[in-house]
Amino acid sequence: VQLQASGGGLVQAGGSLRLSCAVRSSSAYDTAWFRQAPGKERELVAAFPWRGDRPWYADSVRGRFRVSRNSAKDTVWLQMNSLKPEDTAVYYCAAKTDSAPIDRTSKYIHWGQGTQVTVSS
Repeated sequence: VQLQASGGGLVQAGGSLRLSCAVRSSSAYDTAWFRQAPGKERELVAAFPWRGDRPWYADSVRGRFRVSRNSAKDTVWLQMNSLKPEDTAVYYCAAKTDSAPIDRTSKYIHWGQGTQVTVSS
């Protein structure tokens, strides 16, 4: 599985950004967005299952972020609204091909490069 993230940038608090993750895979996969802020551990932000039925969101972003996928199943987006300074981090897309629950972070073994998101106050 190969992934490439894009779409980061600088935005004011309250603004929006959309991150994209282009995926190349020969097998079914679940996709997730993680983020890592300076001095903090990497955290799972949102996950999108291959079946496309029930996305998962961290409490800190639920209601503000939305993860979706195109019909070709080769691009996953993270729409981020009402951004806060605490959302500032490097965001990564990742994928797993096993059947573990989509919030099982250790199962994500395929990673794209990170994209910086900076939210100014």
